[in-house]
Amino acid sequence: MRWHWTLGLLCMTGCASVSRGLDGDPLDTEPIPKVERIYLVPLDEAMLVARRLLEEQRLDIFENNTTHELYSQSWEIGVNMRGNRTFERYLVRPEEVGPRQSIVRIYRLQYREADDAVEEQVPEPGSQRANDHYSNHFREVFAHEKFEAVPQMEGFKLRRGFRDLPQERKLLMRLEMVPSLELVGGKASIPVRDVKVTGWTPETPDVAPRCGDPVEGVDALITPGGTVLVADPMGTRELPDAAARMLCDATTKKLPVALALSVPSVHQGALDEYLNSAGEDADLERLLVLSDFFRRVDQDGRSSAGVIHLLEAARRLRAQGHAVSVVAFDSKEAAGNAREAEMAANLTAFRKEHPDAWMLVLAGDVHVRTGGVNWDSKFEPMGHRLAAALPGSQVRALDVGFARGAHYACRFNVWQQVDCDVHGINPAAEARQEPNTPRKVALFDEPGKTGFHGRLYLGTLSPSLPVLQRNTKPVAQQQGPEKPAEH
Repeated sequence: MRWHWTLGLLCMTGCASVSRGLDGDPLDTEPIPKVERIYLVPLDEAMLVARRLLEEQRLDIFENNTTHELYSQSWEIGVNMRGNRTFERYLVRPEEVGPRQSIVRIYRLQYREADDAVEEQVPEPGSQRANDHYSNHFREVFAHEKFEAVPQMEGFKLRRGFRDLPQERKLLMRLEMVPSLELVGGKASIPVRDVKVTGWTPETPDVAPRCGDPVEGVDALITPGGTVLVADPMGTRELPDAAARMLCDATTKKLPVALALSVPSVHQGALDEYLNSAGEDADLERLLVLSDFFRRVDQDGRSSAGVIHLLEAARRLRAQGHAVSVVAFDSKEAAGNAREAEMAANLTAFRKEHPDAWMLVLAGDVHVRTGGVNWDSKFEPMGHRLAAALPGSQVRALDVGFARGAHYACRFNVWQQVDCDVHGINPAAEARQEPNTPRKVALFDEPGKTGFHGRLYLGTLSPSLPVLQRNTKPVAQQQGPEKPAEH
């Protein structure tokens, strides 16, 4: 599950052997990584987040001006008599992989007062475990780290250093489990020149759409008059691809189909014109000219190339004679409850005119919830309003599950500036999907407080960039291969 924020640009005593952090967190439940995590974040930003993470634990942090490593003040482990004390401190080691790619390793260094010599520096997880397989696997992946020129403690010997996975997990959450922004309003000044869309191959009007691999378990949701709300992330290839497959499955059932996109409703005419076109280069260029939504200076995932490919899939299905509509249901400038009400009203109006159509709605996960939110009792999501307005309809909301990957999105960086680029994205534990597993829908026994009825698993996510981008801003590199752990 991921949250979206909306930004209006126009309206704008334990014994000495126990090793735990000061916050007393339990062991990390994440699987031990087989490769180093490369964050799609500039190194200075990642290190600032790491510094804040440790400072929030009431630790003073110091920086090595030569290596730019960070190390914290020390703390005593347990309560022991003088001559048998053990202290620990954090060490944070940075590594720049690229302009927007970084590795940050967090270690705990342990010093023992009674020791006369340094023991073998064997990395191990954040506290003792009896599971030899776990420990052996960890040593295999992260062994042989050198701790030369690290801070010393007078009267104490460095006993060992080890990776602190729980702290790295917290860092991962702050860098890759971050709310995305939907930019409402804003300037639209990107010119339409030679439009190049990755994978775009205009063909004859009667060509069949690329439906792709099946989405297991979706058949039960495709019913006459049914409405399926699917959460983002839109700035990926995988969600639009899965949505296209759902449209294909619905048309094979001979159902009228509606694809509802989080595009301001004022652009409905431009979408309709493209839907009835031959889908040639000139038709795509005209869509981008007519709809300044795709020409915003700062774009979020709602105007990605993946959305254009999805729109083209709908056009091809329509050209084959299927009853396919596209609905632009978002607001242009409203925010908060006013925006939710406008979105729900647009979808309700379409539904009342087309009661038998199967409708697929793509929007941010806060919008599609048929329940509420826990941070504002007065906030009513669009999905909640829609379910109330259509009591006899089958409104179902799907959260998304996935494996760690990347997406194109807008976020606040550590300096509270809007950063629209390719970002890493990591799922919550309940939404985690094993890599190389098929995409599927898993329905819950009953909806939770947020009102999700199930989860759509998309696999490993990859970014889909906007079709049009500013010339002054280089296209962000997509996530490269993971870096093997050092041995």
